[in-house]
Amino acid sequence: MLRASYVALALADSWAAGGRSHSARRSRRVTKPLLMPTLSLSLLTDPRATTSPLRRSTLAAQDGGWAGDVALLGDGRRSFLTGVGAFAVGHLASLSGLHAVRGPGALRSTSAARTAAAVWLATAPLLTYAAARRDRVLIAPVLSYAALLALLAARAAHLDPALPRDARRCAAAGAWTFLLSDTLLATRSFVLDESPPALDRAVMLTYTAAQLLLAEAAARSRAWTCGWGGAGVAPPHRFPRASTRVEEVVARHAGPWRTGR
Repeated sequence: MLRASYVALALADSWAAGGRSHSARRSRRVTKPLLMPTLSLSLLTDPRATTSPLRRSTLAAQDGGWAGDVALLGDGRRSFLTGVGAFAVGHLASLSGLHAVRGPGALRSTSAARTAAAVWLATAPLLTYAAARRDRVLIAPVLSYAALLALLAARAAHLDPALPRDARRCAAAGAWTFLLSDTLLATRSFVLDESPPALDRAVMLTYTAAQLLLAEAAARSRAWTCGWGGAGVAPPHRFPRASTRVEEVVARHAGPWRTGR
């Protein structure tokens, strides 16, 4: 029910984001601040997430997302920088959770890291230059925020293989969709003089989809499946020798009294 409410709010807010009327802007002051609290409540009450190693960090990231959503309802440099800062705190929370369930080996040697670095090199300098033409104060925040997003995308694509595959896919899809959304947002804010309604709606659709995917990744993760990152207890199949030895002893001494199921 709460997940469906979030989807409905996301669609309504995304459509209103492309509106130019006073009523559309006014409706967003209701729909946008409700997005993250609804998604957080959905995750809090999801029984699948009770033992998830990503539950706490995802909820903290959603808190940062809510603060960013509210800040970006305003205009001007102060609102923008407040929003960027809030989202950066949220991404750091996500990174802390994902680091705890990281995959084996160094992140820098993975194809995900190389892809994220290539995307950053292809987009961040150009968008930072465009931002600097409007306000030089934005150079450091935009450049560093882009780097943080690239790191999040790389980390989310390299998680412990003991995590459920669907959780890992949701995490990677969510982080990369977040990167896409904020790239569209920066293009709209710094490159274009007038943003078309379709682009405004695309920014919100990709953003709300990214948040939903990251929440779903947390819900589908389970503490007992985490092995490489050290955040949880290894699954039973990681201890085959002990269990096999017990079965052999039981089989040897049960004799004719052993029964099957």
